[in-house]
Formats: sequence, structure tokens, C-alpha cells
Amino acid sequence: MPELPEVETTRRGIAERILGRRILAVRIRDSRLRWPVPQGLAGTLRGQEITAVQRRAKYLLLRTPAGTLILHLGMSGSLRVVASESTPGRHDHFDLVLDNAQCLRLRDPRRFGAVLWTEGDPELHPLLARLGPEPLSADFDTDYLHRCAQQRRTAIKPLLMDQRVVVGVGNIYASEALFAAGIHPQRQCRRIARARCRVLVESVRQILRDAIEQGGTTLRDFQRSDGRPGYFAQELKVYGRAGEACPECGALILQRRLGQRSSFYCPRCQH
Repeated sequence: MPELPEVETTRRGIAERILGRRILAVRIRDSRLRWPVPQGLAGTLRGQEITAVQRRAKYLLLRTPAGTLILHLGMSGSLRVVASESTPGRHDHFDLVLDNAQCLRLRDPRRFGAVLWTEGDPELHPLLARLGPEPLSADFDTDYLHRCAQQRRTAIKPLLMDQRVVVGVGNIYASEALFAAGIHPQRQCRRIARARCRVLVESVRQILRDAIEQGGTTLRDFQRSDGRPGYFAQELKVYGRAGEACPECGALILQRRLGQRSSFYCPRCQH
């Protein structure tokens, strides 16, 4: 599933090509996404200018004077800017046709993505209203993480992946950040000292910044908005490397199911 770096990479890639453009038409080939594409959306968006392209957690927000289009890539979705008359593929379900002979095209083979609309503040939309702070914002700091950890009886990795605590830190980046911080993914939240929370906050931020810089991580489905892969997969230290030698100490990297997700860690470096 695309995580924060992949969604931010997509946002940056499409923003420079659609910002300020006027929407001429909306093409909906299949409205059966995770939630049905709203009826009447084509009429609502026709003639609207895209005034901002933003991201909140894993959601993309395309703002117009009439309201905000909320997009989610689901498990395998991608957004590309292509010629408006280019032939759509089997899984190309949604187009925003723009005034420069281009269109923003959503491809979603599994149809777990979303195309939603709100006329109000998108931060108050039911899908966004209860989200935690952005991990690269000042709100996600040592005091905040330590306070959240002290209130939970869970292991630290599920806490990092809880979107109500902090957004966008999925399985890949939680594993990498915990390795960078030297913290075992199964360590109980209440047993993590404030000083180690500080290191973990810094590790989360650095891992995400590096991943964004590399254009995200391509494992199976993700491609950037220009069709190129993300290259952060080459920088992964533990994720997907069970049985390989730890790059720091040489011990074998282990894999264990935690919260119904595969966790990868070094038994020697992480405690």
C-alpha cells in the first residue's frame, strides 16, 4: 500500500502539472471504488480551477473554489498526468480533463482507492477528522510521542502505525525507523524512556525525508506520477530482508508477525 512518502511523491509530481489548470470535464469509467464516486461530480467540477494540491496523511486534496476533491490511492492505485485523448487502460477508472489537453488519470487495479468530494473543510471530513499529527510537523515531537506511549499497553510498532497517533507511518517505514532508533518492534510502549522517544521521533522523520527524496519505495505496485519507480527500496536496512545479515552487526535479520503484519528487525541491534 502506498505510504506517506509515496503519496507525497505523487503530490509533488502532479502539482506542478495541474495547479492552476481549469477542469473541462470528468470521465468516470467505473464508479465502484472503495466508496462510490459521488453522483453529480462531473457537473460540480466542470469549469473549476485547481487552486491547491495538498496532502493530509495518505489523502490527496485537490482544492477548488467550489470545494475539495479527496483522493486516496488505496492498495495499488496511482495518478498520472497524460494526454487527455490517450487510450485508457483496463484499470483507468477516473479522469480529470484539464484545459491544456492533459488529464489527471487514476489507475486502480484493485479498486480500493477513493474519489470523494466535500464542500466544507476537508479536515472535518469523517475520514480525516480523527487523524493524528503529520510526522514531519512540529506537533509530532518527543513529548507527544512519550505521552502517547505511556497511555498504551501495546507494543511500539503498532503504536507508530496507528493513524490516530501519527499519520502515514506504514509497515515499511515503521520497521526502518525502529531499526534506526535501535528499538525492538515488540517493546512495550510504557517501557520506552523519554530519551528513546526523542531518538525514535528523529528516526521517523529522517527515514520519511530520505524516502521522499528517493521518490518512495517500489515493492510491487507503486510508481511515481511520471511512471518511474521509487528508489528507496535500495536503502531498506531490515524490511523484507529476513535471513540476511544486519548491515550494522552482521546478525541475521528476523521476521515476526506483529499486529497481523510482518515485522523485520535485528535481534542484536534492537532491544
